[in-house]
Amino acid sequence: MVIETTRFGEIDVPEEVVLQFPFGLPGFLAEKTFAFLPYVPPGKPSSPAVGTKAGEKAPLDRLVQQAFAFLQSVNNPDLAFLLANPYVFFPDYQAELVAAEVGEIGITPENIGELWTIVSVPPRREEISANLLAPVVINWPQRKAMQIVLEKSPYTTRHRLFPRQAAKAGGAGQPAVGPGE
Repeated sequence: MVIETTRFGEIDVPEEVVLQFPFGLPGFLAEKTFAFLPYVPPGKPSSPAVGTKAGEKAPLDRLVQQAFAFLQSVNNPDLAFLLANPYVFFPDYQAELVAAEVGEIGITPENIGELWTIVSVPPRREEISANLLAPVVINWPQRKAMQIVLEKSPYTTRHRLFPRQAAKAGGAGQPAVGPGE
């Protein structure tokens, strides 16, 4: 599938990385189709199927075992979110999902899905943060996803990804991250 994007130009994405968000995203309820694009460091192959040869499909496990990815709207070239794998930055992160809620996209005890968090990138790099309160849950076999808000959670919408850098920058008086650190 070829999509036009503001950030990446025109790109060809394999169907297996196109996700349906049946309920949209909070604030973007009409946006229901997104491409999951793993972040590719400069100098590496720029295909969403990182590490694959031409014509070869990337295994999904290779696509999702990275620290960062982009969630690019298929229909709105200007809409893209930076995602982070929360376990790379917060190894003790525990999101208690409500079965009835995530069941709407096919998440079950046998298909537990995968969690990513939306990242905010303010002008000051040391303030880059992840929204641990509202992770994106992905059901890869069905290519469905949704963003959920955790209930009775100790997490917030702003957990700094690089707490040591924040402390060096004078932010030592504030907690760099919340629970799960």
